[in-house]
Amino acid sequence: MTVSPLDLDSYQRAARVVLSNHLVTQSYPDRTALPLVRRWATELRDDLLELFGYRLEVTETTARLFTVPDRIGPGTPARTTTDRTFDRHRYAYLALALAALGRAGNQITLSELADHVAADATRIPGVELSTDRSTDRDAFVDAVGWLAARGAIVLADGDAGRWASNPDAGEALYDIDRSVVVALFRPPRALQHVTSVRSLLAGAPAPDPDDPGASGYRTTDPRETARRMRRALVQRPVVYADDLTDDERLQLALPGTAAAVERLTGLAAERRAEGIAMIDTSGRLSDIRFPSTGTVSQVALLLAGEMADRVLDLDAPELPALPLPSTAQDMLIDELDGAVPSAGIFEQLADDDPPPAADPASEAEAGPDPARYPLLDHEWIAGTVTELAHQFGRTFAAQWQADPDGLRRAAVTLLDRLDLVRVVTGEPGGVLVLPAIARFRGVVVTVRERSAQPELFRDPISEDPVSEPGTATDPENSVEK
Repeated sequence: MTVSPLDLDSYQRAARVVLSNHLVTQSYPDRTALPLVRRWATELRDDLLELFGYRLEVTETTARLFTVPDRIGPGTPARTTTDRTFDRHRYAYLALALAALGRAGNQITLSELADHVAADATRIPGVELSTDRSTDRDAFVDAVGWLAARGAIVLADGDAGRWASNPDAGEALYDIDRSVVVALFRPPRALQHVTSVRSLLAGAPAPDPDDPGASGYRTTDPRETARRMRRALVQRPVVYADDLTDDERLQLALPGTAAAVERLTGLAAERRAEGIAMIDTSGRLSDIRFPSTGTVSQVALLLAGEMADRVLDLDAPELPALPLPSTAQDMLIDELDGAVPSAGIFEQLADDDPPPAADPASEAEAGPDPARYPLLDHEWIAGTVTELAHQFGRTFAAQWQADPDGLRRAAVTLLDRLDLVRVVTGEPGGVLVLPAIARFRGVVVTVRERSAQPELFRDPISEDPVSEPGTATDPENSVEK
């Protein structure tokens, strides 16, 4: 990296934009992003390849980052304009709409695009788009809105919402930006040749086919091991040493591994005996801000503090300790493989021998016993959330006041996504408390009081105080994860 100290902040902002979005257009994520990335295109292209094995393509209208997947994970789901997570129908409509746009001209109406998607959907078992059903129209408009937000299509006239309400009375006309459409879907391999999503772990593109950075295998090449650890630092909330092989642990412990990521991104490496977390104080790289506002985030922070206090309480009964479940990755791969439409696979060109995944069980047998983590059962979690609701429930959003069980599940899911806990199914069920949760102990809660607005002809002195929403804060660690 040859960037002067005076320009380092600008360069790091460009790196964070590319790493957090993967696709940058003239309007997405904002109008300042693409000029910033284009300014540093040469340096970013070289550094992203050297540090991570990523390939960056920059044109006049787009910047596209091709990453290297090392493992299968839930990732960051697509969301609607109202922040709802995409379901299977929305994902299907999104893929079919993108394919239809690739065959279209310079403009297309919303009803015409819907007709193309509906026709293509009839050839896929389990997928159907009927414009007579409002639920189908709403899901289709959500997929179209996702494309519009990224600049693949630009509204020229009309209103998609009116069409969704009544397709006979409403219509919308879109200009198609072909460069964005092409950049959006660039799979490293023909999906019709893939029989298992595991093959995609080894299928990420790289400029040099002999470059080990193009592979998803766990090689012993020190250069690729270093790349894999740097990728883990920017892809995972926390990189735990117990999840790594001996070579990976050694590479992670080297000061230069995290230092290179710090210099590129401006993140701060927080080192603990159990691993490393990259802390994003800028708020421009993390997909989940934590601690944050909102009932779920606030309850998750309070719950994290209670978990840390319980684990560290020497006077309380000792908690059972279990190793991390090792089947989550294989279970997810099996579920995804089960959804692959076999009718669309070209058997003659299919990859019948996908690359094997690293076997944690065999690694564990060859090395020391796997680490064990304290288990908090469902009863303890439910009781703790109930107590938090009793203390602070008046500050919760109305929907969560009426659904305490849903609030508990949402808070635990958030902590699991942040690698602060790991959900354990079956018996005994609960969550395994992971070491990084200790950074959130000592949470301080402040419930601000304000006076109600005076009513007409009422003596303002006699008014009772009204509580504002509570804020849970961690004064030492109030940063974005």
